[in-house]
Amino acid sequence: MPDKNPDKNPDKNLEESVVDPFKPYKGRFDSCQAIPEKGRNKDDILKELSTMSQEENSKWKNGRVSGTFYHAGDEHRAFLNKTFSFFSHVNTLQFDLCPSMSKFESEIIAMTAKMLNGDAVKTHNSEDSVCGTVTSGGSESIAMAMKAYRDKARSEKGITQPEVIMPKAAHPAFHKAGMYFGIKIVEIPVDLPDFRVDPANVEAKINENTVALVGSAGNYPYGLIDPLEELSDIALKHNIGLHVDGCLGGFILPWVEKLGYKVPVFDFRLKGLTSMSADTHKYGFALKGTSVVLYRNNNMRRYQYFSFPDWPGGIYASPTAAGSRSGGLTAATWASLVYLGEEGYLKAAGAIMKISDKIKKGVEGIPELTIIGDPTFVVSFRSDDVDVFHVNDFMKTKGWRFNILQLPPALHFCVTMPQTEVPDIAGQLIRDLKEGVEYAKTKAGTVAETTALYGLAGTIEGNQVVTELLCGAFDLMYTV
Repeated sequence: MPDKNPDKNPDKNLEESVVDPFKPYKGRFDSCQAIPEKGRNKDDILKELSTMSQEENSKWKNGRVSGTFYHAGDEHRAFLNKTFSFFSHVNTLQFDLCPSMSKFESEIIAMTAKMLNGDAVKTHNSEDSVCGTVTSGGSESIAMAMKAYRDKARSEKGITQPEVIMPKAAHPAFHKAGMYFGIKIVEIPVDLPDFRVDPANVEAKINENTVALVGSAGNYPYGLIDPLEELSDIALKHNIGLHVDGCLGGFILPWVEKLGYKVPVFDFRLKGLTSMSADTHKYGFALKGTSVVLYRNNNMRRYQYFSFPDWPGGIYASPTAAGSRSGGLTAATWASLVYLGEEGYLKAAGAIMKISDKIKKGVEGIPELTIIGDPTFVVSFRSDDVDVFHVNDFMKTKGWRFNILQLPPALHFCVTMPQTEVPDIAGQLIRDLKEGVEYAKTKAGTVAETTALYGLAGTIEGNQVVTELLCGAFDLMYTV
């Protein structure tokens, strides 16, 4: 019976306890509160950075961290870093001086569109052709699509109070986009058995201001694919858009499907799908800081662009929210796609699914835990018998980092390539998870450490408290 109790300090300010893990270097290295009067020695700087890097890498290279680090191995990362170095000084906006940027980004978009069955669009409407842009990440891809829907609806339908309908489990980036662009986000609750959205509930919320629906492939909490075929039919019926958020699954689900797994249709084979986001910096195994947003046709994409011709500094235009962007990231993303090829992506997906299948089977063998839905590369579970937050407390003492879900409490483990490099990682996880369940039984009726933050989010009052705590935590994080 496990007897290790996670460390707790009830007197510690909650904001500080949230921030503490991000401030381990205080007192170990000099703090820079102003630009040094005299520059430091290069070797000293490199030694300090190397120490930080090695310590931080050791936390995830053991395969015990869910998601977070998406890469195809140290050799692949070194290759991408080298390609980055050739263009580290380049701004992608300066395509007249560096036409390589146009080559790389147009080909990244074309390859992604092909992978996501963009060719199917031609059979639906010969005038449509899937196109898109490269962005800085999934949040920007989502935001750009939402801006395009807002502006298109205003221009073509006269809608001035746009609404977008999305499942509760869809990514908060949609709420962020709604706040930025003045779009009302209408949430549809999700519930048992698998927390996927009910299409009938979606259709019931459509009104004269609805500009688009949202579905996920898969959603972040559970890794599940929403009933996209039904949402596609609804979008067509009401002549509104459908955005599929494939930021998480866009670069792995195509290969999982090719490996023979049962995967619902999630891409441009859906006739009602009008835009899709897919993160190259996740299962595309590119360096962090790139994503792709695709549109069914160029008419949609043009609503994303920004131009300001009447400026003393000259004509200004940008295709995305960002102005200057790193040419090194663009080059490395292109290099990742063409280096790995279909063969490399299939091999990676196969290795990931092998681990995921073992974890799924192991969790199914623990009576107190219930798997949510039919998982692929993300295995999520809840419990009616024990407090999963106590389970998480125990797993942390063993070095595991699960993703914590709430409303209702649950945990998930997202399998990436680092897990495929550790022998018997699935076996280790299941053995520790069984111990974690036993530990949770001994803590029945007590408050878990994990609950200190997540348990506050169950009420409107709690949400305000959590918001204040997180804002305070951000303030502390940005304090030297």
